[in-house]
Formats: sequence, structure tokens, C-alpha cells
Amino acid sequence: MQNQPSLRSFAQKYLALRYFVHIGFNGYNYRGWQKQARVVTVQEVLQEKFSEAFKEPITCIGCGRTDAMVHSVQYFFHFDYYEPLHSDIKFRLNKALPDDIAIFDIIPMDGYPHAQFDAVERTYNYFVHTHKNPFLKGLSSLYEVSDLNLELMSKAMNRIPKYNDFSLFCKTPLKNDSNICNVRSVDLFASPNAERLRFQITADRFTKGMIRIIVKRLLDIGTGELSIDEFEGILSGKIRPSEITIAYPQGLYLTRITYPFIDIPQRPDFASVFEVNCDSGWRKI
Repeated sequence: MQNQPSLRSFAQKYLALRYFVHIGFNGYNYRGWQKQARVVTVQEVLQEKFSEAFKEPITCIGCGRTDAMVHSVQYFFHFDYYEPLHSDIKFRLNKALPDDIAIFDIIPMDGYPHAQFDAVERTYNYFVHTHKNPFLKGLSSLYEVSDLNLELMSKAMNRIPKYNDFSLFCKTPLKNDSNICNVRSVDLFASPNAERLRFQITADRFTKGMIRIIVKRLLDIGTGELSIDEFEGILSGKIRPSEITIAYPQGLYLTRITYPFIDIPQRPDFASVFEVNCDSGWRKI
């Protein structure tokens, strides 16, 4: 007679509860979100600590990939577990996790929504500083340029939502089923002395490297190396650049994930480099 499945295994397979986890992380020491062989990633660390806490393998399904050294102010992943969680689980997990990963909320869900496929909108911010500052190391990208034409950069940026095929703003366009992205909003902000910049882009999805490629093109416009017409030619596909140039990873932050069923603001208690409100000293260009 074959062994009958245990009640525990039956519950794990058929009665699992789904939880969304709201986190933030400083990505400087990680090779991105997704688990990979022989490198340390955010997903790997989380799965290890969750599995230790629950004393069984836990798989964390993220809302999307991030590149190496990229940060996230707001990130969601989901996992399944077969019973309600203890009230102190967030405290215990945060104690076990390294200081550069923090859990903000663990949310029991109705049904089985998906952290990646059910997200309807994502917002990224990219930070640049133009003078060497040791306190921004790893948090913002240093481009030692002067007299950037911010008005031209803003004008070029405002042309981005007119287009939706970002094949020429993708590191691996041929690997994707589609490079169509619907950009909802774009903004350029500067600090009062214009020595720090913040590029903000919101879309339903992004191609691999898209934000960093866009930022590098906009910086080239600011220095006069690229014209607005040339930039729009690349956006429209009429101009195919000989090579793809990409901005550094350290200045990029995933700052907002939107779902139809979750509305949680990003945590406000970050250092000023994380702040994304205009009233915190940034002026819109």
C-alpha cells in the first residue's frame, strides 16, 4: 500500500496562504535581485533567512529584476505558507537580515495575486551629483560635468512619453518578447545649486537597462554631445546608434510599485538622497 501524503504536505500544496512583503534595500553590495550562481543577490539572502525562520524552503517571487548595485526604496515580493504567521515574524526576520535590507510590512492576501505580473505601474528615480562627495558614494552617480543645459534636458525628456517602442533603449532587445513600454510621466529635478539632479520616470514596465540608457542620453544632451532631434530620432527608431551607452548603476532607485489591491506609500524616513518630494529642496526643471 502506498504511503498517503501527510496532512502537512497536503496543506502546503492545496491550502497555502499568500503573503506580500514590502521591503527596501541598498543594492550596493548585491548583484541585483534575482538569485544567480556564485554571486550574492537580494533574493538569495531573503530566501535563506525566510527558510531558516520557517524551517522549510521558502521561495520569494519579486516584483521585477534589478541590476547589480541598484537600490529599491519600495519593493514587493510574495511567498506562500500554509498557516498564519506569528505576530513577531517581521521583528525576527529583520533581526536576521543584514542592515542593507529592511522589511516594512508583511501583508496576508486574498487569493493568489502575483508580485510581478499584477503590478500595473513602476516608478524609478536616478540621482546624479556633479561634484565629488564622499557621503554620496554608492548612493548617487558622479558625473563631473559643469554647465549642463537643464532646460534642453527637460525638453528632451518630455518627448519620451510620445513613444512606446524602447528597443533602442534596451541592453538585450532580442531576448524580449516585447520592448513596448507605456511611459506615464517624466520629470527632471535639480537641487538649489544644480549640483545634484534627479530623473524620475513612471511606466507600466521597463526594458533591461532602459532608465540608465535614457539618463546617459539626457546627460549627453546636457553637455551638447547629442541634440534633441538626434535623441528623438533614436526614440522613433529613425536613428540607430552605433553603440549603447549606459549610466552607472549606483544612482538608480526603484521607488514606487503600484497594484490595484495595495496602496502603501514609500517609507519617508530615508536620507535625503532617497527623498522624492519636490518640497524637500528639489526644484522641477
